[in-house]
Amino acid sequence: MALLRAKDLSGFFTEAARSRKNSPLKSLLKYMAADPTLLSLGAGLPHPDMFPIARITASVAQPGCSAADEAADKVDVSVAKGASGVTEGLERFLQYGNGRGIASYLDFAREHTARIHKPVYEDWDVVVSQGNTDAFAKTLEMFCERGDTLIVDEWTYPAAIETVGPMGLGLAPVAMDGEGMVPDDLDRVCTSWSGRARPLRAAYMIPTAQNPTGATMSLERKRAIYAVAQKHDLVLIEDDPYYYLQLGRYRRPEECGSGEERCSGLPGVTALIPSLLSLDVDGRVVRLDSFSKILAPGLRCGWVTAPKYIAEKIQFHNETTIQQPSGLSQALVSKLMNEQWGHDGWERHLVQLQREYAVRRDLFVDLCYRHLRGMVEFTAPTAGMFLWLRVLLSPAAQRRQGVMDEIFESMIANHVLLVPGFMFSPLGADAAEARSKPFIRAAFSYAAPADFEPAIVRLAQALAPFTA
Repeated sequence: MALLRAKDLSGFFTEAARSRKNSPLKSLLKYMAADPTLLSLGAGLPHPDMFPIARITASVAQPGCSAADEAADKVDVSVAKGASGVTEGLERFLQYGNGRGIASYLDFAREHTARIHKPVYEDWDVVVSQGNTDAFAKTLEMFCERGDTLIVDEWTYPAAIETVGPMGLGLAPVAMDGEGMVPDDLDRVCTSWSGRARPLRAAYMIPTAQNPTGATMSLERKRAIYAVAQKHDLVLIEDDPYYYLQLGRYRRPEECGSGEERCSGLPGVTALIPSLLSLDVDGRVVRLDSFSKILAPGLRCGWVTAPKYIAEKIQFHNETTIQQPSGLSQALVSKLMNEQWGHDGWERHLVQLQREYAVRRDLFVDLCYRHLRGMVEFTAPTAGMFLWLRVLLSPAAQRRQGVMDEIFESMIANHVLLVPGFMFSPLGADAAEARSKPFIRAAFSYAAPADFEPAIVRLAQALAPFTA
């Protein structure tokens, strides 16, 4: 069956996006790539013989193993000058790029996207990013002018808030529940929008393990959100760095025992909740993927999936800002994915990550039930790294203005750090309304599991003077 073509949303482009064109100098690189006999006196590129780095090698744990385990099976991933296998030579990775990304890196991202998300329109493509924060800023500039308003969750990623502010954009918060953005409230916000001269064009969301709440959208919720986006003709920015950290439902120890038995419900790769991209029949989803949570954030490597004409605009933007992510990072990722792990090894690695984070999640939630009963309310997350806690303030504490500042000071005094909810508010961290809402975010991703219980005991001591 022939696939549909993406709907043309270029009419939503900002003036800056419309004016972005391929760099004249970058446009010449295609001739060098296409004709190996071409003698170029035009490229102002340093000659690869001058690059002192002849080879890079990284010792990488095999899928299913931990790099921290000295006895774990590891493999050396090495990239040298001169092409080998499907991966380009190091001289190519160390050279200036064209803003799209190195071919073998893109090939993996493209094939992986096709395997996992199965886009249902034909004219989609991928383009490199330096992670999702970089990709978000470039996507935002494409659809929002100064004076426009971006739709967001009522609690959202602080870097997104800080990106929007200097751009002169407003934020329209939408109510959330245990599955994230509420479709009916998204419809209400769009229907009642009074700024008809500056219509709402884009909505930003983190559908899996939402930061900070940890909420994950079900397939039914995503379908409902997409239907509202179609009704109001919205671009959906799907920021999904935690997508592969889906962990299954939390089960109490008495339900399933302990240890490996509790991890029997992991989705792996085949049972992941489908993405918004996979539901996108119009080409209105711009999906942001990153290796930050699943390999390492310092690699600063990711990719954007979107209709080709949108990916092209991001490429042009890259050419005048980052050029491309670090060549060393792309080299290691490309060699690892294409020639060492392959898609099967990559998927085994993802399953291992799910298992590790599920064990952490289960232990952390167990301890919260044990030590924080009557002090907080929460929903155990089904994905990601975060637990969103609502503090059950006593009547006296509820009447005190600035009580969340007091609670933060009490946590620090008790030598435990969690992030107060107001730092995630689109209203602004200084807004009185935001600072009065009794929420805090706990991350179970970084601290050693052995430190979970003492940290939660300290949190209980910090909260005791403020709870019923």
